[in-house]
Amino acid sequence: MKRIVILGAGESGSGAAVLARVKGFDTFVSDMGTIKPKYKKLLDSYHIPWEEGHPHTEALVLNADEVVKSPGIPNDAPIILKLKEQGTPVISEIEFAGRYTDAKMVCITGSNGKTTTTSLIYHIFKSAGLNVGLAGNIGRSLALQVATEQHDYYVIELSSFQLDNMYDFRANIAILMNITPDHLDRYDHCMQKYVDAKFRITQNQTEDDAFIYWQDDPIIRRELEKHGLRAQLYPFSAVKEDGAIAYVEDDEVHIDRPIAFNMEQEELALRGTHNLYNSLAAGISANLAGIKKEDIRRALSDFKGVPHRLERVCDVRGVHFINDSKATNVNSCWYALQSMTTKTVLILGGKDKGNDYNEIADLVRQKCSALVYLGLHNEKLHQFFDPMGLPVADVQTGMKDAVDAAYRLAKKGETVLLSPCCASFDLFKSYEDRGDQFKECVRAL
Repeated sequence: MKRIVILGAGESGSGAAVLARVKGFDTFVSDMGTIKPKYKKLLDSYHIPWEEGHPHTEALVLNADEVVKSPGIPNDAPIILKLKEQGTPVISEIEFAGRYTDAKMVCITGSNGKTTTTSLIYHIFKSAGLNVGLAGNIGRSLALQVATEQHDYYVIELSSFQLDNMYDFRANIAILMNITPDHLDRYDHCMQKYVDAKFRITQNQTEDDAFIYWQDDPIIRRELEKHGLRAQLYPFSAVKEDGAIAYVEDDEVHIDRPIAFNMEQEELALRGTHNLYNSLAAGISANLAGIKKEDIRRALSDFKGVPHRLERVCDVRGVHFINDSKATNVNSCWYALQSMTTKTVLILGGKDKGNDYNEIADLVRQKCSALVYLGLHNEKLHQFFDPMGLPVADVQTGMKDAVDAAYRLAKKGETVLLSPCCASFDLFKSYEDRGDQFKECVRAL
């Protein structure tokens, strides 16, 4: 019997373990951290042995025929290097799950916008009555859904970490929103390695498949010339220009193919340039899936957005508070600042991933009235932003003090924006935890 070992027992790993057991493999799960009770219960219900809270037991891992690795485990982790040295295949949960379903795969990646775009596509497909699952970085484990359910489509958000360990998986519709520096600490601070990871979403595509991308992204344009893709190309742009098949003209959204589509831009539920791109990519995907025009229009106009992405919290005595905790890189913060219509007190900081803050420097000077640094190590923020001469508060203690400081600095009519540019793991469990704490503290003012 083939032995499958799962490293990491979160949503991804526990789902992969269930699929492995359902398919008849000798299955074992190892997590160096603490496994959440709900995942222990799931593993136990399928009689899957597991270990937690200590280094992986090599005798139980290195005898695997194949290993499914959590995307959070770096490829240079000691146990991964030993597996590679002995020739044991190491794959992702998405790669593993893709072997056991014939469903159409709609896959979304990019440095920014992928969660909103993924959620919007799922909303359109679901509202139109399609049998669709939501998976990847959001939603439930693809592997668990493949093991226990049956869908005709899966809409999957893919991080570069997941793409790293995908080899034979094929996206029927692949969407690349943009490429800007992110996670460079994971890629030896080499931008090309990160770019190569993102372009893996196009691997194995055939002439029957579709590749949707932002035409104006200079990195994507450069890479397209190198890759010679076989898929049909569906570029989008904010305005009508050569090559773009989706754009805005005379305040109308147009999609030229495969079926001509249009709707008033003001009817889109999502506002701002970045959300226009998200809506265009989602509209093309729905068009390719054959969804009726009226269903696409309705879903694009009634979508509610996603938590922690430019999420309006409330107003407190004339000060507006917006939660953009999902802005874990500089480019995402750029889009948030660009959308601000008032002077802004920006809360930023956290676990730096090799950030270059030059990208937001002009917007900070133009839009911000003050800055709040929230993190255990704010030296880099001080070095870059302090010379601008803006009022600054340094907070290393947690969200309550950051919100209190921002509120003191904000004038009536201004906005307090949490858009951190950084990962959350120095003071918070996740970006969701960071955003939830922000909302709780704001409402308690």
